[in-house]
Amino acid sequence: MKALCWVGTNKLSVERIPDPEILNPHDAIIRVGLSSVCGSDLHLLDGYVPTMREGDVIGHEFMGEVVAVGPALKKMKRGDRVVVASVVACGGCWFCDTGQYSLCDNGNAHAAVAEKALGYPGAGIFGYSHAFGGYSGSHAQYIRVPFAENGCFIIPDGVRDESALFCSDAFPTGFMAADMCGIEPGDIVAVWGAGGVGQMAMHSAYLLGASRVIAIDRFPERLAMARTYARAETLNYEEVDILEALKEMTGGRGPDRCIDAVGMEAHSPGAEHYYDLVKQQLKIETDRPAVLRQAIMACRKGGTLSIVGVYGGLIDKFPMGAAMNKGLTFRMGQMHAQKYIPRLLDYVQAGAVDPAYLLTHRWPLERGPEGYDMFKHKTDNCVRVAFQP
Repeated sequence: MKALCWVGTNKLSVERIPDPEILNPHDAIIRVGLSSVCGSDLHLLDGYVPTMREGDVIGHEFMGEVVAVGPALKKMKRGDRVVVASVVACGGCWFCDTGQYSLCDNGNAHAAVAEKALGYPGAGIFGYSHAFGGYSGSHAQYIRVPFAENGCFIIPDGVRDESALFCSDAFPTGFMAADMCGIEPGDIVAVWGAGGVGQMAMHSAYLLGASRVIAIDRFPERLAMARTYARAETLNYEEVDILEALKEMTGGRGPDRCIDAVGMEAHSPGAEHYYDLVKQQLKIETDRPAVLRQAIMACRKGGTLSIVGVYGGLIDKFPMGAAMNKGLTFRMGQMHAQKYIPRLLDYVQAGAVDPAYLLTHRWPLERGPEGYDMFKHKTDNCVRVAFQP
């Protein structure tokens, strides 16, 4: 079959690889219908996530059709149209039983690698390095899904493929970001990053009771999208001082809840960006935490900072004093897809949110390297490219 493979830092190639097979009675094989790029894939491409190997198939946000099921599967059958959680979780351990699927004890097939780096291993993630299980990703014609009855969700009638696609990762990540905020009626929520996850966090904040949502980014087309589809007020951080602007927009109080939907490759204006970039390139720090610094300073006293942008290691110049003395609450984590997907599919079916507008480019898999280049450099107003293998 055809697959888009990581072959080195900033190098991708469409290759011919063997078709996947059922390896475990709880496996299913999915014929991929659509598979989207994600901002966290750029961390792999840019070489910031270790344990990638030449030939690894990337991609973790996808939907498709069931073409084979293992003998232990009772609720799935060939021909089912499903969206698949990007997180690989068993569905039976204590963490899964308590809805914390991304912390699953059994979903990471290479747990020793993550345990050494993190202290305890989390769940696996499709196509996201050998530290997260070494699972083959979804930018391919077919993919093996372990613990399939826990990770595959039947797409309801009337929900289009391109709408269901983003219920795999972007929508549950954005929803979890808003959920972790503990939004109360009347709250003002500020969201850093107006990409796919940020857009879904904005919708989710309103669904959970926010009165106002403020989107922060530097790309005019993404800010326009936030205004048009997510009803957000917008700030361009290259044009205004974000701290002063947020104070002015909130009567001097600051946003009640702040969401970091950017993560380790944040851009910032001025010398701060180059300070972080040089340290990252020299391996003195692994992540560029510009959004974290800004959100900590901007959040109102006693507010909540919710972090779903991916961080991988160590950061510098973290304003712990501001966080402590303002009494901020921090919530963070990889998202618990299996917990949220059924609820999000209901929202989509009811017409409350349609994530399909994130899909700006629908291309064949053969254009995978070109698609990632466009996505990385944000040309042609690209928000998300989805490959149709």
